[in-house]
Amino acid sequence: MTNPFKEKLGKGGDGCVYKGKLPGGHLAAVKILSKLKGDGGDFINEGHFYEYMPNGSLEKLIYEENYFKLGCGHLGWDTLYQISLSMAQGLENLHKGCNSRILHFDIKPHNILLNENYCPKISNFGLAKICH
Repeated sequence: MTNPFKEKLGKGGDGCVYKGKLPGGHLAAVKILSKLKGDGGDFINEGHFYEYMPNGSLEKLIYEENYFKLGCGHLGWDTLYQISLSMAQGLENLHKGCNSRILHFDIKPHNILLNENYCPKISNFGLAKICH
């Protein structure tokens, strides 16, 4: 499924993420945990399959020094505005739209993933807490 881990998408504190393809042809991101803490609750909380986000993290696309490496230019102010607005709506939904409030505690450009249309998704809920 991951073509012997050939395409590395990123690395976090607890493991690496690789590009994979499911039997039906859908793309996925597969996280391999480098070390498991405690009773394995981190593995269950963090999950192990993710939707593949072809534009990677916001971190890679907002810093000018990455433009040359990635072969891209500035996203444009309209796109950045839409990303910001969507992120604000997503955070509001986590805080107010659920039966229990979810506090992320690790919002940063590295944890904001972008799909093919630059629609952001919040990732890495490893530090998140549920507040009733």
